[in-house]
Amino acid sequence: MSITRDIASHDNAVAYGGLIDAIGGVATIVLVICGLVGISPAMMIAIATIVFGVALLIQGGAMLSDYAQVVFPDGARTATPEQMGGNSLALVFLVGAGGIVLGVLSLLGIAAPVLTPVAVIAFGTALLLSSNAVWRLYVLRRASMAMEPTSVAQSQHIGAEMLASEMASGSAGIQALAGLAAIVLGILALAGNTADLTLILVALLALGATLVLTGSTLSATVLSFMRS
Repeated sequence: MSITRDIASHDNAVAYGGLIDAIGGVATIVLVICGLVGISPAMMIAIATIVFGVALLIQGGAMLSDYAQVVFPDGARTATPEQMGGNSLALVFLVGAGGIVLGVLSLLGIAAPVLTPVAVIAFGTALLLSSNAVWRLYVLRRASMAMEPTSVAQSQHIGAEMLASEMASGSAGIQALAGLAAIVLGILALAGNTADLTLILVALLALGATLVLTGSTLSATVLSFMRS
């Protein structure tokens, strides 16, 4: 009974984490759109940077919770930290916290033309380096399923596994492209481009949309398909 309760509470925590970081991505998109239509662009950029930093922190925690759901049978060889993607998720935490600090400083008017592009470059780097986190999650879950008894492994639906594989591999490409685009736009803005505010807004728009599409909500969906 207690194990059932623990699993249920763990699943609820993952679901809430995925929902919150998705809301953070949507909020970032809304703030960016307000800036693009001319509503205090500089202020919208600073606030969106803070919101995205918070969402990135939450995403890192939710993704770690998803990895914690992968269980290997007793005596089986488990994954190494490199295979688990622990380094990239730790980077997501650090970049999220740093982005919040840079956003607050920009909101206070402290070197905003420099700090916000730096934050965007850091966000893009974090997404680029952690782009295969969902794919690693799928691979680890598939490996743990292969070590389960045959009767359990045979009960898995092949169609659901194929869909989970496509979602995981597709998310890696989307997140990598968005991270690379954010890095390029941030560098152009940092170099003093005349349309620097627009470049930062577009970069944050891409980052927010990517967080909604490929964040911890997707990783939880991949796990749910593989458990079905």
